[in-house]
Amino acid sequence: MLTQIQVAFYLDHGYLHVPEVFTPVEVDELSVEMNRLMAEWATTNQGWTGPWRKAYMDAATEQKSKLTAMHDLHFYSAPWMRAITSPKVAAIMADLLGPNVELHHSTMHVKPPSTGHPFPMHQDDPFYTHENGEYIDVLVHLDDTFHANGEIRFLDGSHKLGAIKHVTETEQGRCSPHLPFEDYALESTVPVSAKKGDLVLFSIYTIHGSYINTTDKARRLVRVGYRNPANKQLAGQSLGRPGLIVAGYRERQDGQLPFAVEA
Repeated sequence: MLTQIQVAFYLDHGYLHVPEVFTPVEVDELSVEMNRLMAEWATTNQGWTGPWRKAYMDAATEQKSKLTAMHDLHFYSAPWMRAITSPKVAAIMADLLGPNVELHHSTMHVKPPSTGHPFPMHQDDPFYTHENGEYIDVLVHLDDTFHANGEIRFLDGSHKLGAIKHVTETEQGRCSPHLPFEDYALESTVPVSAKKGDLVLFSIYTIHGSYINTTDKARRLVRVGYRNPANKQLAGQSLGRPGLIVAGYRERQDGQLPFAVEA
């Protein structure tokens, strides 16, 4: 699915934009399902916590800023299950992770209109820590993204730094993992705008963030995580839960037992 140039770009920069992976018909179906999930299952709240909020937003905006989210859309929707396990997506992941690819999770990230939640600079590793970097996050775009609605932005080449310690606690208590905003600025990142139907993918170690959605429409995307099945998870979201093998085979590790079939 990917050219040698695309693979080399990902390895060097830590991210990659893959256009037109899903057709307009597929996007329309996923969009309808997304809106239904938003209405029936998702939650809307203040989103991530931490002192970065006051650095990214004035007081009035910070009070109103929200995030709409839910985990594992593929447990609720057949079209989303088909999309994130599709042979074309699996082939892209296999080009970057090797022949064996395991689905780890899917998560809705919707920035509501006008004050849709920005994201501080961070890696995804603190949210689902793994032994190594053989893990890729994929953003499935259902809307065109650009600066005004908070497109994804990357610190170029930062995946080469490996896992970095994040801020998880302040004087006010625990907060969402993020990197110190004094040291990691959104202004130093590369914006990656995309069209609906496109994928933007990045390493679990690539530092990224995004600005607030200032438009009058929601910015809808879904993050999907894929890994080499041999890459052991150490902590975080979906720990201990096996995922679907979307490419290749789950090779047995030394001493590994089959998955339990009883609660």
